Amino acid sequence: MLVKQVSIFVENKEGKIADVLKILAKENINISALSLADTTNFGILRLIVDDPKKAKGILQMEDMIVKINEILAVGINDQPGGLAKVLDILAKGKVAIEYMYAFTGHKKDNATVVFKTNDLEKAYDCLKINNIPLISAEDINQVW
Repeated sequence: MLVKQVSIFVENKEGKIADVLKILAKENINISALSLADTTNFGILRLIVDDPKKAKGILQMEDMIVKINEILAVGINDQPGGLAKVLDILAKGKVAIEYMYAFTGHKKDNATVVFKTNDLEKAYDCLKINNIPLISAEDINQVW
């Protein structure tokens, strides 16, 4: 159960992230989660949206560099050690994490963690075998 994530190359200048978000809002594309990684001159804005294909097309029409990546999203207990348990499972499975971000939803005591790994299939298998709940794009967009 892979989730599609929209990654946008954004110049590190005032208002550039706001520009992306305004374009998506104008097209009625809802953002469920986001992460920003930056360097001195640019950043990568990662979004989980309700229509990744439409978002990519619209942003590309605005001359933005956009890519759709597949990621894994898992549900964890929002308590001490919840994330450590999942990371330990992946480490024992020899899965390296390239990046991750997390957010909470409306369900009390639950959080969602998004992972990009060096081997998504292997990560998926490790998590599934260990009964870690995998979250679909639909569930994320409904605020798991």
